[in-house]
Amino acid sequence: MIDLVFLVLPGTLLLDLAGPAEAFRLANQQSARRGLPKPYRLRYVGPSAQASTSVDATLANIEPLPAALAQHSIVVLLGQPSGAISALQRPLHRAWADSRRWLAEVVAPRLGQGIELMTVCAGALLAADAGLLGQRRCTTHHENLADLQRLAPEATVLSNRVFVVDGPVATSAGITAGIDLALHLIARDGGDALAAAVAQMMVVYHRRGPDDPEMSPLLAGRNHLHPAVHRVQDAVCEQPSRRWTLPALAAVAHVTPRHLSRLFKEHVGHSPHAYVQGIRVAVAERAIGDGLAPKRAIEVAGIGGERQWRRLRSQHQRPPG
Repeated sequence: MIDLVFLVLPGTLLLDLAGPAEAFRLANQQSARRGLPKPYRLRYVGPSAQASTSVDATLANIEPLPAALAQHSIVVLLGQPSGAISALQRPLHRAWADSRRWLAEVVAPRLGQGIELMTVCAGALLAADAGLLGQRRCTTHHENLADLQRLAPEATVLSNRVFVVDGPVATSAGITAGIDLALHLIARDGGDALAAAVAQMMVVYHRRGPDDPEMSPLLAGRNHLHPAVHRVQDAVCEQPSRRWTLPALAAVAHVTPRHLSRLFKEHVGHSPHAYVQGIRVAVAERAIGDGLAPKRAIEVAGIGGERQWRRLRSQHQRPPG
């Protein structure tokens, strides 16, 4: 289980906290429904037991800043109104100073050694002030890019990015971009199907930042809200090697085969058969990338031999959707 450690300061932007936290909570819920262990434990720490937020709601029962972190932890830094510039302009602000010291003493020595850092919006400014960004590539809210570069002069600050991942440090542009980054980490930790299920529950598009690799075929074609099509996509992703005939897919969707074909054309952009084949190619390529022998990877994906594998690869150079 991965410890998600949200650092809560006075004035925290509530949506910066609630959006990613809900995404990770739903990842736990969806994993439990699949009979799998929950991947995350959510914790909330800070320099004081209570903290006001940007909407004047007060958060209570906040844990003290821990002297040590679990073997695998992700520390999450959150934004504040106006990018917390007021806090930065007051060097003696105790909450900021205590948090900066904790990050430098507890997080920095193990960064990349079981500890990762995630920032939402202007949370990157606190990371920079604590010396955690170094020469890494990073981003933040567009209004705070200059401040981030000033605080981290050796870093490569990127504009026009939803989020940027550089080793154990992941930074996002702000508010809803924090949800995008959370979905990216969920896909990394629990698989694309889990991330897609979370995005569907949250009724958000599952997108990648422009600095990330091309969207996985396991996620493409998911930017719709039709439950029958999602049921089929979930089933194919979970059992790619099953003999997926059109009637079998239609049975999962609880519609007729003809109607399912119409739904896929409208919402996904191509036929159910093409979707299944694209998923199988993606599964095989991922298995090969993970070190599985090509012949075994093809079998796991439900592809009927090397000739079909070569043909499908040539047909699916681009992901479905």
